[in-house]
Amino acid sequence: MSNAKELREKLMMKERKGAATFSPEVLKEADDFAVGYKRFLDNSRTEREAVAYTKKLAEEAGFVAFEQDKKYNPGDRVYIINREKAIGLAVIGKNGTDNGVRLAIAHIDSPRIDLKPNPLYQDGGLALLKSHYYGGIKKYQWTTVPLALHGRVIKLDGTAVDIRVGENDDEECFLITDLLPHLDKEDKPVRKAIDAENMNVLIGSYPFDDSDEKDLIALNVMKLLNDRFGITENDFLSAELTFCPAYKTRDIGFDRSLIGGYGHDDKCCAYPSVMAAIDTKIPECTCITYLTDKEETGSDGNTGMQSDFLRYFIYDLAKADGNEGYRVLSKSKCLSADVNAAFDPSYASAYEAKNCSYVNEGVVISKYTGHGGKYDTSDASAEFMGEIRAMLERDNVKWQIGELGKVDVGGGGTIAKYVANMNVDVVDLGVAVLNMHAPMEVISKPDLYMAYKAFYGLFN
Repeated sequence: MSNAKELREKLMMKERKGAATFSPEVLKEADDFAVGYKRFLDNSRTEREAVAYTKKLAEEAGFVAFEQDKKYNPGDRVYIINREKAIGLAVIGKNGTDNGVRLAIAHIDSPRIDLKPNPLYQDGGLALLKSHYYGGIKKYQWTTVPLALHGRVIKLDGTAVDIRVGENDDEECFLITDLLPHLDKEDKPVRKAIDAENMNVLIGSYPFDDSDEKDLIALNVMKLLNDRFGITENDFLSAELTFCPAYKTRDIGFDRSLIGGYGHDDKCCAYPSVMAAIDTKIPECTCITYLTDKEETGSDGNTGMQSDFLRYFIYDLAKADGNEGYRVLSKSKCLSADVNAAFDPSYASAYEAKNCSYVNEGVVISKYTGHGGKYDTSDASAEFMGEIRAMLERDNVKWQIGELGKVDVGGGGTIAKYVANMNVDVVDLGVAVLNMHAPMEVISKPDLYMAYKAFYGLFN
């Protein structure tokens, strides 16, 4: 070996080699891990469904509902749920909360098409529903794709009705129409190609009968809904109904190395963090996986990360150990489990090649997110970055570091800053995603598996 080559090996970063750096054994483990993840994704279209499925996985692994003021022992496993839209899994450590807790926090909401409070109308021989999109989307991507209806309706008597229509091949689906190219000659910027008020969901075309009553097509749809779910049009006023892409999660590529599906952001971080908690037995410090809501719209509300729900849960755990909650938080460490944008060679100009994330290069650390001059971000300290680097190297976790696009071009937000506001050491760590916020996103199986290994390493 030449002097220069030897010095390069010692001092310089290693070249990116993608999946070539993974052993056949690791690739097999990644394939196996992806099977459960794909099942999770198809059963977690909304945050309510994600919480319900996570609860099922947790109970099968011996987790029980948390009880306030109860003293837990090392190895005990508890879960806590906030309004069916956020869930925490805790494994009690040998030292309890004395040295802080270890946190992996992901969000389980994804961009989608929500319904307006008064959605139903009829026009041009069609019945449609008015919508209001949720989260940051390219609106044109959401037209002419099959959509499934998910959500909950609360009737006037308080009865809850859960709705899930369009996911099975033998069920009806829905879509948002678009103008044919022959009539769409006006030049518009891509972001203005679709007017948000025109994103109406097509739901029917048959009238109830041939009488002279008005809105017979809308009436027929409402009768079908009433027969099937027992709801009336007034019940839309107390409903959370959303349309999600009806695509099944699929392997992508002849080598089946990639996963295509709706909601990778951020469920490809949520599932590995859940499995890390499930696979942790008796850690040194109490470990918590927390799945939260509303990240895509600012983390507001009582189920978002800006709520005090998680803080109060940690305070309860601290109290049982005879500790002050704020002191426990100040000694805690967190991986904010969130995705980053994978480099796309078809749109290379949007990225800065040396500081972006790549598919099959492992889990991504985002030291900061935000936008422009690092506004609206938590910028992890050098000390905590060093600690996480050492942990990943110790556990043979392949990792990379990445920014979300070029300065003054890209940027985005995560929940890390709200964790940091609790005086917790935190950094973003997650999976690189292609097509982020589109109806079908794409991730790498090995990257997904490396995320699991990272969260497990934090807990253990």
